[in-house]
Amino acid sequence: MVSLTPSSGRSRKGTQEPSLNLPLDRVSFIILKAREYDVKESDTDPDEGSNPIDDGQIDILTDEADDPVREELVAAIRGLNDDERIRLVALAWLGRGTYDLAEWHEAIATAKLEHSRRAAEYLLSLPLLGDYLEDGLAMFDEGIVDDDDVREGLDSEDEPLGNMQDKPARQ
Repeated sequence: MVSLTPSSGRSRKGTQEPSLNLPLDRVSFIILKAREYDVKESDTDPDEGSNPIDDGQIDILTDEADDPVREELVAAIRGLNDDERIRLVALAWLGRGTYDLAEWHEAIATAKLEHSRRAAEYLLSLPLLGDYLEDGLAMFDEGIVDDDDVREGLDSEDEPLGNMQDKPARQ
């Protein structure tokens, strides 16, 4: 289960920080789908009619016009209202380093001028969209967290650490 960490919205000096005003659950979904979409690549298997098991399942990572991940990602972005789509573009720019948090309102204004009509197509053209959006969220003290992860790191057998209650006892 993925959720977002809450933030107070106030800076250390007591002044009001710029407001994100985006549905965090939907932004989280967009980040996850963008990462799935980012791993897709052009056709690397010219013999796509062959057995997928023999080909190492390579066709799964092929970027196709009717890719369901792309369709879900576009639908999620288009499911936002106009203002939210503009803010999503500005958030990606924050994460990319084009703007900083102090320039948030300028980023929104520029995004509205340049990408108000085809925001989804523009965002999908960014090769690291998921990372940019997550880095932008971090500037607002927000982020995505996997609630199933109890601890981070690897154990002595290079296996991810998890809840010790879920592991069978060794004999």
